[in-house]
Amino acid sequence: MAEGQIYKIHSDFYYIDDGQNSQTCKIRDVLKKQKEKILVGDFVEFSDGYINNLIPRKNFIKRPSVANIDQVIIVSALKEPELDLHQLNRYISLAKYYEINTVLCFNKEDLKWDKHLREKIKKIYTPLGYEIVYTSATEHKGLKAFEKLLAGKTSVLCGNSGVGKSSLVNAINPALNLRTKEISSKTQRGTHTTRHCEIIKLNDTSRIVDTPGFSNVRFDFLLPTEVGELFQEISQLKDKCKYSDCLHINETECNVLKNIEKIAPTRYESYISFVEEAKEYKEKIKYEGKKEEHSKKFVHNKNIAKISEKKRQSSRNNLKQKIYKDLENEHE
Repeated sequence: MAEGQIYKIHSDFYYIDDGQNSQTCKIRDVLKKQKEKILVGDFVEFSDGYINNLIPRKNFIKRPSVANIDQVIIVSALKEPELDLHQLNRYISLAKYYEINTVLCFNKEDLKWDKHLREKIKKIYTPLGYEIVYTSATEHKGLKAFEKLLAGKTSVLCGNSGVGKSSLVNAINPALNLRTKEISSKTQRGTHTTRHCEIIKLNDTSRIVDTPGFSNVRFDFLLPTEVGELFQEISQLKDKCKYSDCLHINETECNVLKNIEKIAPTRYESYISFVEEAKEYKEKIKYEGKKEEHSKKFVHNKNIAKISEKKRQSSRNNLKQKIYKDLENEHE
């Protein structure tokens, strides 16, 4: 049985790189019944045109749906469209949730942009440990530094449509000729040119995942008290708050509020916004009575099999019956 990595999915066909050739496969019915969704980036075992087994992942991102990646490179435009730090914080927090290393790339440096932005970006994100690179796909500025970040890794490029993800890839390897499209003069936004995730070989060692632009990431899958973990500047202060369920908004004796000057205003504004989204989730599960139960649970970036409540109760009943039977035998 051969092994390989899924580099593209189209309809019911899975395109696999086995290290030497490209293979096209479908999924065995028995694997479909396990309801484990196979993603771009997954390593699989296959034979006779069918995928037989999914090899355990080291990590994954739900949206864009991709597995087994080394880093997320968030691409933002300095101009056209205007830099949106709130949206950048959204992507950073998503990568933080999945515990994947993150690099910040600011593209379109060739345009007339506010040079004070560079100092602002440095002041906010350098203390948080994020590596930063400035590029211009059209004038080939910063490409060597960008290529160095990609060397030997599988990297996900994410960011809004129109920020120049495909243009950057084309600038590094023109032979790929990925589709690009200009920014709308009316909306100042790009249109989606990438329709699906695909792992693309830049050279012998570096791979990037070309993804559709997306802007609908919301944190309505967390509880409000969990949002602080996505902001390390808040996480490192919250343990000294008086209340364990402190949301760091208007509570008394909140250590985060006492040290609010240590947090960039745009970062704190994003935190407040994400907490509000998380409150929607809290209300949802409150009225439903409990969280939706899944066959697997996500712990430390891994899916772990989870026994359903129904099966747990059945197991308890069987155990009780065994105990009663043993007691009856003792009395006989």
